[in-house]
Amino acid sequence: MIRKSVLLLIFLPFIFSACKGPVEKTSTISLKDIAAQLQLLDENVMKVQAEDPTTPNGQKRVMPRTINKDGSLAVVPAGDWTSGFYPGVLWHMFELTGRPEWKEKAIKFTAILEEQQFNGSNHDVGFRMFGSYGNALRLTNDESYIPVLEQSALTLIARYYENVGCIRSWDFNQENWQCPVIIDNMMNLELLFWASKQTGDPDYYDLAYRHAMTTMYNHFRPDNSSFHVVDYDTITGEVRVKDTHQGYSAESSWSRGQSWGLYGYTMTYRFTENIYFLKQAEKIANFLLGHPNLPEDLVPYWDYDAPGIPGEPRDVSAAAIMASALYELCTYSENGALYKEKADKIMESLGTNYASAPGENYGFILGHSVGSKPGDSEVDVPLNYADYYYLEALVRKTDLEAY
Repeated sequence: MIRKSVLLLIFLPFIFSACKGPVEKTSTISLKDIAAQLQLLDENVMKVQAEDPTTPNGQKRVMPRTINKDGSLAVVPAGDWTSGFYPGVLWHMFELTGRPEWKEKAIKFTAILEEQQFNGSNHDVGFRMFGSYGNALRLTNDESYIPVLEQSALTLIARYYENVGCIRSWDFNQENWQCPVIIDNMMNLELLFWASKQTGDPDYYDLAYRHAMTTMYNHFRPDNSSFHVVDYDTITGEVRVKDTHQGYSAESSWSRGQSWGLYGYTMTYRFTENIYFLKQAEKIANFLLGHPNLPEDLVPYWDYDAPGIPGEPRDVSAAAIMASALYELCTYSENGALYKEKADKIMESLGTNYASAPGENYGFILGHSVGSKPGDSEVDVPLNYADYYYLEALVRKTDLEAY
């Protein structure tokens, strides 16, 4: 196994922190073309803000998310679960290019989310704040970002249920669920692990560790695929039901959820060095890469068990998350060479066949993602988190190949 020092493991959210010089090619998408797309996206966001500045309920439109069914650009409020990804995209562009204009834009859009440190309406405070403020701190060392992140962690742990051993994900559908926990929630543990190190308070670490353990025991099937939602009894902590909200069925393998799990357990191993978490990440990776319904180009269908394969939509966001996770996992695992090879293949596929044509898709980098196929929402469209994890994967690939 490729071993890192304990210090490197502790700081691996910051492992890819140094701003690199420009990279000429990114698996067929040049940084010049990416920059042109993002400049277009910025212009289109400003147009929406000028022409239709608020949502029907009066919230200010601030962040680009996707393309609406009517073909218009969806610019969402700060409280949207995806609001942290666009600032994160800008931070990644600064990281890849070192150019000050990306830093300036990233600072501007990050600041918009300051009040979200108190938004405890769901588990997504980690997504909102670590993609934005977390990257801001990592790349600038500006300590003014620290209090916002610390408060964000406090907001997140307020959703922890001691009897369950997990952070409650959602508050809706209370007529059916008591304490729903989704596999996506593994991603938000990074904020808590960071907070434990930053503050010296072990409670953040312990809660995150227990959430990961509880999820590992209850979310995964014998074949190492994951349920999307596990609902717990708030009194006994027992599992009430295993369900889905975005997958084809409760028993199917929703693609983005599988990628969240892969990424989440790889990251959890980074902070804990617990071999069980590494093994879990490897099991998930091997399930995905060996799945008979994974296409040759390694860009999965929206659900690995969707009934209409091969006529089902692909989910580029699931592929981008998987690539980024595999680039990290390859630094820990005895199977590292294979995982690096597969991540490279995903990035090549995304750049070759799933990138937006120059000037199209309002400036999003990638197309062909799926938000919720059962809800007929955001099907075969760009999504800001696909762009975020694609650029994060590119940063990781660039750093790996620099040594």
